[in-house]
Amino acid sequence: MTEAHKPRPRRLDELVDVYGFLEEVRLRPSMWVRRGSLQHLESMLTGYRIALEVYDVAEPFDFWTPGSQGCFSDWLWQRLGRESSLGWAVEIEREAERAHRPAMELFFELLDEFRTTDQRLRDEAAPHSRPAP
Repeated sequence: MTEAHKPRPRRLDELVDVYGFLEEVRLRPSMWVRRGSLQHLESMLTGYRIALEVYDVAEPFDFWTPGSQGCFSDWLWQRLGRESSLGWAVEIEREAERAHRPAMELFFELLDEFRTTDQRLRDEAAPHSRPAP
């Protein structure tokens, strides 16, 4: 990507949801996440979810409730063919280590795949509108 087409970092007040925040992390991971640890990122997302609850913000959040529709960890267990009580961050770090890849890079690759798959499933589940007679 050329410098002219590279996304610019946004101010926090420009972010509208957790995915906006994660895009900021993607742009500058070392600024947001110590040593590229997905466990630190998972802790930050836990804090984000708690803040949503405390301030009564209705925002879909795919990183919290296993068993709920659109849950990242449930999708990941299916994608990896196993489950883990250690959480998605630990398992992605383990996968990255096996593949000799940076964990943060693998996380964003999986996140992109999850979002594409999740959106396709939501589109398929939505009632199709019929043209007016």
